[in-house]
Amino acid sequence: MDWSDTTVQSTFRDDVRDFIMTRLPDRYQGDSGEGEDFSGGWQADRKSEDAKARGAAENWAGALSEKGWVAPAWPKEYGGAGLTVMEQFIFNQEMAESGAPSVGGMGVSMLGPTLIVHGSEEQKAEHLPRILNGEVAWAQGYSEPGAGSDLASLQTRAVRDGDEYVINGQKIWTSGAHFADWLFTLVRTNPDAPKHRGISFLMLDITSPGLTVRPIIDMGWNHPFNETFFEDVKVPVTNCIGEEDRGWYVGMTLLDFERSGISDAISYRRGQKELREFLVSGAGKQFTRQDFSVVRKELADRAVETEVLFNFAFRIVSIQDSGMVPNYEASVNKMYSSELHQRMARTSTKAWGLYGNLWAEDSAYSPMNAAHVRDYVGSVPHTIFSGSSEIQRNVIATRGLGLPRG
Repeated sequence: MDWSDTTVQSTFRDDVRDFIMTRLPDRYQGDSGEGEDFSGGWQADRKSEDAKARGAAENWAGALSEKGWVAPAWPKEYGGAGLTVMEQFIFNQEMAESGAPSVGGMGVSMLGPTLIVHGSEEQKAEHLPRILNGEVAWAQGYSEPGAGSDLASLQTRAVRDGDEYVINGQKIWTSGAHFADWLFTLVRTNPDAPKHRGISFLMLDITSPGLTVRPIIDMGWNHPFNETFFEDVKVPVTNCIGEEDRGWYVGMTLLDFERSGISDAISYRRGQKELREFLVSGAGKQFTRQDFSVVRKELADRAVETEVLFNFAFRIVSIQDSGMVPNYEASVNKMYSSELHQRMARTSTKAWGLYGNLWAEDSAYSPMNAAHVRDYVGSVPHTIFSGSSEIQRNVIATRGLGLPRG
């Protein structure tokens, strides 16, 4: 296989690299590219009390906006760049290599495409520009305590009352709601319809009366997500995207986004490189377990597995570039990536022996500021969210291997 760029792709890659080198604020230089990490990054900086953080977020959003690269896949007529799938792949690859954070979050990746396809002209005019200029950040209200993987079982109700819907219910795992300005959500508007019917897609201001956002602190003491309660929350009917009771199909809308997962592969490769360099440094040797040979082979295995993940990413983008839609291949990629993340976290923590138990970032005895033990704890839900490994295996079995359903 030939993974080298064409002349046109090489020129575009140089353009992206030069742009990042000259326009990326100092605050994000050398960062790990938080992207959708709602515990920090651009999404938090835009609301920070620190003027320097806010300035960096505004400057970076403005720089990307000039190129149309806030939303690389959106059509140009809606303020995007209209990049091809392969151009998006190159763009994402260079952003990840430099650690540059993305801008727009779920507004760019989920709500924007939904509005472009199903929204009214008034809805597009109101919301798309504010996503692109970084004025409004969005959170997703899908999962509920009793409706996660089986999302169509959701029970949050929206009752039509004249020109408004009145919403009552609860959402959970609402990532980034504490940084968001607006929420898009799926609610049940017809309880008598089959479960995939009778659902509507609504947008609402997160400060709406009756809407309460409560933090969920994970076992790593971080605050990435929340639970959201609706108590007689009123939403204008004009905030319904698409047809009433047809929101399930609206919510499944996607533009031609590049979804190879190349950012994960690059992040893993960078993390392993930093670990290896520290292990052999003077500072790292004092923490390394005496029987280091126990983990040497594991480190080699993780490096090989990361390169396999790179090839999965190239495979998926090649499928998309050929005009086809990845099916079971995407499930293979997601499952492999999340399980590799957990293996990497275990191996990295194991490298330090008993020092790997230390949690305090500022302790002189915590190797690499306790990054690996924190990653170990944080990696636990990776095989659950965004489609659990069990679900991915079912997709691979039925769609990839042609096995009968149980």
